[in-house]
Amino acid sequence: MAEDTISAVITALGEGAVGIVRISGERALAVGERLFKAASGKALAAYAANTMVYGHVYDEDGSLVDEVLAVYMRGPRSYTAEDVVEIQCHGGLQSLKKILALTYAAGARPAEAGEFTKRAFLNGRIDLTQAEAVMDIIRSRSEASQQQGQLARELRKLRSALVDVVVNLEAVIDYPEEDIEDVTYARVEESVAGCGAAIDKLLAHAHTGKILREGLRTAIVGKPNVGKSSLLNALLKEERAIVSQYAGTTRDVIEEQLLLDGVPLVLADTAGIRSTDDFVEKIGVEKSRQLLQDAELVICVVDGSEGLMAEDEAILAAASGKPCVIIVNKSDLGLSMDLESLRERFGKDKVMTLSAKTLSGVEDFSAWLKNYVYGSEGTLSDGVYVQNARQERLLREARQSLAEAGEAAAAMLPYDCIEIDVRNAIDLLGEITGDTVQDEIINEIFSRFCIGK
Repeated sequence: MAEDTISAVITALGEGAVGIVRISGERALAVGERLFKAASGKALAAYAANTMVYGHVYDEDGSLVDEVLAVYMRGPRSYTAEDVVEIQCHGGLQSLKKILALTYAAGARPAEAGEFTKRAFLNGRIDLTQAEAVMDIIRSRSEASQQQGQLARELRKLRSALVDVVVNLEAVIDYPEEDIEDVTYARVEESVAGCGAAIDKLLAHAHTGKILREGLRTAIVGKPNVGKSSLLNALLKEERAIVSQYAGTTRDVIEEQLLLDGVPLVLADTAGIRSTDDFVEKIGVEKSRQLLQDAELVICVVDGSEGLMAEDEAILAAASGKPCVIIVNKSDLGLSMDLESLRERFGKDKVMTLSAKTLSGVEDFSAWLKNYVYGSEGTLSDGVYVQNARQERLLREARQSLAEAGEAAAAMLPYDCIEIDVRNAIDLLGEITGDTVQDEIINEIFSRFCIGK
């Protein structure tokens, strides 16, 4: 199948100014020339590679299909590292469908999901982390989520360091007459510990990639009239939610997406959680409780101008087992809340005071969110982070192998035992980049891509 010539529409289907059909493979040029005729009368191959050529696509019976531009990209200087022809036509659905059907008639077959990117990987143009980053770019809600190979470079540095450990161990095994055991064990411990620390740093940001790609699912919860909707409006910097002095104004969940200081949030303003006989409000309260359970971060809002009530305590208890931050609102009215007690219960850094009305403290809250996502550095200056659950799992397994190798070296166990653990870590890191990955895993990864990518 890798030798087949494939084609697909690579732009979103629907009405648009331009649509693109991509053809990739050994016969891409032959397929393209069969349906495209340049206005100059020349063959597409007569033009320099990567030159946009004006012309028309004709049906098999010679009737005009569309006025188009075509470009031939000679491998390996193309997205797939194969010969590629792209035809840019008008973005209407019928033109795209007809041109795509003509590519099939000319000898191409339909591309599978992710097959263009898969070929780029198999042909060595990109590694597996870069391929997965392509999906990050497509799905991302934040500019920061777009890695350009930084993770692969970091992992290859670690693999290289671990290969050096294996080489040194094999040298000692092959030349046992050299009395360097103490030095060897110490060096192994040092090298393994250094690589382990680097993996720990990556794992510390394991949640960052998912947040940057999909957004941090955040629920604003609290009893009625504590300022949840006012906080949402303050963060959005617009009057999105209705605010009034009457409890129970918000009866349904209001969900918004925003970038707050570079952090993408999927922010849900919930109905005030309380006991009520109102049928509609009761439904909203139940939805609020469910959102609290499903949220990746809970923002508990309490009224700082009064002490904690029974309803506040019930909500705080429900949120205590989840990642949460306590917002003591209405600081402009004066604080009657026992902040020290709250900070002792939830942690000093998880209790913040602000005024959604005057916006005092909102910037501090933004800084807290940024720290929550990126860690104490406040940013990923080197652009390296774990992209998905597959990579995180493999990193954790590699870290465990290095821990066992370090323990074996400390106990001065036979070199062969240490080498097995180090080699296992090397293979696991290679599975992330694609250097040692199995075919079925490759197929599973690319099956999640969209058609046309």
